[in-house]
Amino acid sequence: MNTQTHIRPGWPEIIVGLIGIAIVGIGGAILVSRLPLDPVTIGLIFTAMSGVGGLAGFFIAYFLRIRGWSAFGIRATSWRWVLIGVGAGVLTFIAKGLSILVYTALTGDNTNVQQVYAEGGSGGMVSLVLATLFLSVLTPLGEEFLFRGVVTSALLRYGPFVGVVGGALIFALFHGINPVFPAALVTGLVAGEIFRRSGSIWPAVVVHGVVNLPTVPVLVLASMAA
Repeated sequence: MNTQTHIRPGWPEIIVGLIGIAIVGIGGAILVSRLPLDPVTIGLIFTAMSGVGGLAGFFIAYFLRIRGWSAFGIRATSWRWVLIGVGAGVLTFIAKGLSILVYTALTGDNTNVQQVYAEGGSGGMVSLVLATLFLSVLTPLGEEFLFRGVVTSALLRYGPFVGVVGGALIFALFHGINPVFPAALVTGLVAGEIFRRSGSIWPAVVVHGVVNLPTVPVLVLASMAA
């Protein structure tokens, strides 16, 4: 098939991509949780699974109908957009925290679904660094390639609102209905709009990376203080 025939992903890519992350990411996590491994190892694997699952979903979508990388927004960007991504990431991190507080106040749900990340980073400096890298580098790469590069790119055919909001909502739903849901929704909205405006996946990856960077250290400190 001519690689120029399809200028952007469509519903087939969305479907197979989401199935891919569900099987590899969610299915893999369930399988790992049943293995006789210590909590630190399980935590590290869980911390990596979102990124691995996202990349798996992306590449399944990519190879469904061969096309160039640029169709998924994987193209060079400017330092200006990288810096905008950093600033937007800092603001998103603050907004994420506020959204969790509002969600908890409204629902009474204060479940710590990310405790496993704290366990992954609690085995000393090496595990802390690995867990932080998995969550702030690997996870943004995998999830942004799939949820912005594939899902948002495909939905943008229906306009900016459907593309950005629809992509963010699907992204948030994959995190479950729990205190992480509003945080994922806020992150998805900002990353999606940055992606749409810049035309490149990399500023969105930067936003996501900045948002995730403090997560493991904060969870480990909170766990130690509890």
